[in-house]
Amino acid sequence: MANKWPLLKKACIEHDCQWYTNVMGKHPQTEETVNNWGCAVEWLPVLLIENAQQARQTGASIDSFRNEMVKDNQKQLEVYTQRLQHESD
Repeated sequence: MANKWPLLKKACIEHDCQWYTNVMGKHPQTEETVNNWGCAVEWLPVLLIENAQQARQTGASIDSFRNEMVKDNQKQLEVYTQRLQHESD
């Protein structure tokens, strides 16, 4: 990260600043390990990309779960319908 505060273009005061943040994890585009201190404003683009990626993965998981539930509900409806037909005979 740069040594200037991105909003005012002044020298960064690093650990004395409340926006000076340690980010640990994996970079969402390169998958390389990240463990860096920097300005939260500078981290925003990277964190927004990661958030979007996580939202896509969550959406895919929910869609998959929904599809499995629909299949299961259809099977249960078939069994219930057959049982009702059998009982009415």
